[in-house]
Amino acid sequence: MPAQKPIRLAFIGAGIFARDGHLPAIQSLAPAYQIVAVYSQSQATASAFASLLPGTVDTYTDLSALLARPDIEAVDILLPIDVMPAVVQQALRAGKHVVSEKPVAPDVATGRALLGVKAAKQVWMVAENYRYESAFIQAGEIVKRGELGRLLLCHWAAHVGMTPGNKYYPSLWRRSNRFPGGYLLDGGVHYVAALRLVLGEIDRVTAMTAQMRDDLPPADTLSATLHFDGGLIGTLGVTHAGTAPWPPALRIVGERGAISVYREELEVTCGGETRRQSFARGGIQGELAAFAAAIREGAPHRNTPEEALQDVSVVEAILQAADSGRAVSPERIVR
Repeated sequence: MPAQKPIRLAFIGAGIFARDGHLPAIQSLAPAYQIVAVYSQSQATASAFASLLPGTVDTYTDLSALLARPDIEAVDILLPIDVMPAVVQQALRAGKHVVSEKPVAPDVATGRALLGVKAAKQVWMVAENYRYESAFIQAGEIVKRGELGRLLLCHWAAHVGMTPGNKYYPSLWRRSNRFPGGYLLDGGVHYVAALRLVLGEIDRVTAMTAQMRDDLPPADTLSATLHFDGGLIGTLGVTHAGTAPWPPALRIVGERGAISVYREELEVTCGGETRRQSFARGGIQGELAAFAAAIREGAPHRNTPEEALQDVSVVEAILQAADSGRAVSPERIVR
């Protein structure tokens, strides 16, 4: 069988996560991709990114000119949350396959307006790497097999301090207060995606949020209670105002056992015995490999825009519950 041609890919956005996350993952998947162009508002940024690549990579500060090129099959969009939906729409209307970073949109209404833009043969993936992390996938399989019995309680506490020492802190758009939730949306969709992958749909939430630091608007800390379709209840606590020495673990307790899920480790206790399994982080590489397979082979993938919008819907419900002081049911996109 002849080898498939590399997918001719352009980067739209050349910031930190493009450089440190997507670029090395795509390079590790050679020869599935050939990066041929990069767009940034800044010519200096586009040129700096292009210098990391072998061969000739064209640089653009005119997005329409890049999208007009018929030889570019797919684009990888990594832009601020509030401007990304319009660019995704522009790329889809230009006939490109699209992988765009999470969240799919800053709110459900904006995301819903995008769902009908994709043509039948186009691939649009929203890059939620937690859905491709092996530890979460394995935990979901354990739950589905019924190894833990009836599920009773889950809880997840994450302390991810966005201090000036964090490489994402200088990205002013993340703390610009231009979209709901700030870091709580930007990071929150990760936790929601993993919870839904492992435990199923969340049908009701209550919550409190707070802004503990003046430089992290509109809120940097949340405590939410979650009710799942199957009757499981749990909590999600997140703060970006400070850090802690404990790795964030999703813990799930059932009638016959319990598991702790880290991104790089899974600990399962059943029948008085505990087993542990370690994993390498590979979610970004996994999702981009799935993107290539979807384009070339029509293979299904986990990161549909509908799944991504359901993640946003849960975070939106948490923020609404905190504002109202009442329980809120997330709008259902995935049924």
